Amino acid sequence: MGRTVREVLAAGGGLMALDTARAAELLATAWPAAAAAAEPQASAGDLTRYTREPGLAVMPVRGLLTPNSALLERYLGWATYRGIAEACADLAADDAVSAVVVEFDTPGGYTLGIEDAVTALRDLAAVKPVHALAAPLAASAGYWLASQARELVMTPRAAVGSIGVAVTAAANVAPGAASGVQLFDFTSRHARAKWPDPATEDGKAEIRRGLDRTEARFHAAVAEGRGIAPEDLAARLSVSDDPEDGGAVFEAAEALARGLADRIETRAAFYARLRAAHAPAPRKGLARGARALAAAARAKARL
Repeated sequence: MGRTVREVLAAGGGLMALDTARAAELLATAWPAAAAAAEPQASAGDLTRYTREPGLAVMPVRGLLTPNSALLERYLGWATYRGIAEACADLAADDAVSAVVVEFDTPGGYTLGIEDAVTALRDLAAVKPVHALAAPLAASAGYWLASQARELVMTPRAAVGSIGVAVTAAANVAPGAASGVQLFDFTSRHARAKWPDPATEDGKAEIRRGLDRTEARFHAAVAEGRGIAPEDLAARLSVSDDPEDGGAVFEAAEALARGLADRIETRAAFYARLRAAHAPAPRKGLARGARALAAAARAKARL
């Protein structure tokens, strides 16, 4: 029986910025090992990471976000941070693209590698407008990315947030416990923090130290991207008077009230607005030619 995405990602470890409740279905997806085995030379080199129309490019960011899994990008259509960064570089240099939409449908993913993608989005936004559309979800690492856009639009009933970092750690168990396995971890003398033991207070403190350090970078990026004073952000994200009660996901109206998004708009209205703003104007010479052809057709019809 094949492994699930959850099993493979858990084996790899690493900090996650992930809304696990909304990620449940994706985590249960079968790992595409059989497809990869059938095409062993597959890579991300020829993937289509965005589509183009006159004046506008659309880059979807979907699925569980990983640093550079060409396997998940190719066979499941899930975005990677390397893919986002490479697409942003291409679009920044494309003179035919005057604006970019990044359309989100993701519960988040790994934190490793995300800051390269954040930097690439900022660099792209420095040379042309970048519009984020939560349709219907930009949570956790997804919101980390979406917050860097010039505007963040939510479709009705969309959700954003889950701003925080988590990690899954396993404590050792004795023989006869539910797992039936006894594990022993060893580290060198001066690497006590390498594998902190979550069954001890010292281990818990070390795990939280790593989480808080990554959360601080997450908060700083959101504050800068959304133009929120860093010292005010935690209170805006809290569901109570205690700034430590953050990490929730908010639907569109509440997200706007908290300054986490800019407007609510249907997907059709969003694209109609951007196409009207960024589609290239008709060339005057071509317009005169079209009028001449139309006049000739009318004259012929009168004969």
